[in-house]
Amino acid sequence: WRSIWLMFALLVTVQTEAAVRNVVLFIADDVGLQAGCYGHPVVKTPHIDALAKQGTRFPLAFCTTASCSPSRAVILTGLHNHANGQYGLEHGSHGFESHESVRSLPIILKEQGYRTMRIGRSRHVGPEKNYHFDQTVPAEGPLTMDKRLYGRNPVQCAKDSRKFLEEDSSTPFFLMFCTSDAHRFMTTLKKLPGAPNGFANDHKYPGVTEKTYSPDQVVVPAWLPDTLETRAELAQYYQAVSRIDQGLGKLVEALKETGHWEDTLLIVISDHGPPFPGAKTTVYEPGLRCPCVVRNPLIEKRGVTCQAMVSWVDIAPTILEYCGIDPSESRRMHGRSLLSVLEQQSPQGWDTVFASHTFHEVTMYYPMRVVRERRYKLIWNIAHKLDFPLASDLWNSSTWQKAIRQGQDNYFGKRTIANYLHRPEFELYDLKTDPNEARNLSEHPDYLDRRNNLQKKLVAFQKKTKDPWLLKWKHE
Repeated sequence: WRSIWLMFALLVTVQTEAAVRNVVLFIADDVGLQAGCYGHPVVKTPHIDALAKQGTRFPLAFCTTASCSPSRAVILTGLHNHANGQYGLEHGSHGFESHESVRSLPIILKEQGYRTMRIGRSRHVGPEKNYHFDQTVPAEGPLTMDKRLYGRNPVQCAKDSRKFLEEDSSTPFFLMFCTSDAHRFMTTLKKLPGAPNGFANDHKYPGVTEKTYSPDQVVVPAWLPDTLETRAELAQYYQAVSRIDQGLGKLVEALKETGHWEDTLLIVISDHGPPFPGAKTTVYEPGLRCPCVVRNPLIEKRGVTCQAMVSWVDIAPTILEYCGIDPSESRRMHGRSLLSVLEQQSPQGWDTVFASHTFHEVTMYYPMRVVRERRYKLIWNIAHKLDFPLASDLWNSSTWQKAIRQGQDNYFGKRTIANYLHRPEFELYDLKTDPNEARNLSEHPDYLDRRNNLQKKLVAFQKKTKDPWLLKWKHE
């Protein structure tokens, strides 16, 4: 009998180890730390707040670039943009695409027997064959009003993902759930009949209970001007964020009802920070710092706040390790798995992240490279002699238009508009004493050693990751 029981125990162990491991990657669009679990006093986000209590919250999570297509390419490949080739936006005339040799999560997981699905907003990375999913909802094809608005109803997206979740339970799945909120509604679509302005809040979204905010309620962050225009846009933005949260709640509900809550790794992030000047397309803190909540069903600790500094190059290695994929796939990536730190509050060796920017729209060349430690941050504005370009949706925002009508000496947050548009070669900030990055210390004699050390760290990173812009240290 003892032998029989030992064999039974061994069988149970083998079956447990071989259990199906599913993954849901939830990516919001243009969302920073606007959530209750990140201390925001106004925006109502009960579902991500509840998930943070069930998983691990990272208060120091960073995208590697605050631009939509480039950020998504990093998330799906684990490679910085100078390695994956997705330097700017994929859609329309911008036409940026990753290198033909790049391997992404849906491709790697498909080869390992996973069924894959993308639902919500458009793919926004290319070429399609490098990022191919078995199923896409809505289907690939020309961008239409219906497609654009579909991604703004994450409640409907969650409902439509149920069939995929209910399919053959013996085959693992990878679901990438992408919202179009809280991106500004694309100005190019205003030419279409009935196209709304702002954040498309004037449309009806079945299943969504709209949460509205008054401009008097909003909290204007220090990096934005406190004007009526800014407050009105922030109120609209908050409403879009609350839609996202409702979709997350419905997705969690679907996972539970289909029996996948305890076999699915759930990662909730955004591609980059808010769609306002001072955040999106910059490498300042509001653009780079993003929400990151991870629930691993295989660990015991819940409600952990992990102070590791993590970035989006770490997402793909995390998913691959959870799925038990050959480590050689992760070793070619620039990031590392987060699984080992999910139950730790202050893990050692997670104290530096790197970021970059090269393009957004095809006309917006402004390469930047960044090294960010816990206290100090160095920005290298490689093309600093150029004016800093604004994305068309940010330029057209009433927040920016109000500011520039008052002249370049006017302050936009903590900087004058002139200083925002005309930047020095280096920016060095002490984030402990200057969290708003208002006082550039790069030329201060007391900080020259600090700047030189960070420059060496940045150069080493560029060499290790084969960044073509490395040669600019000599040529410029």
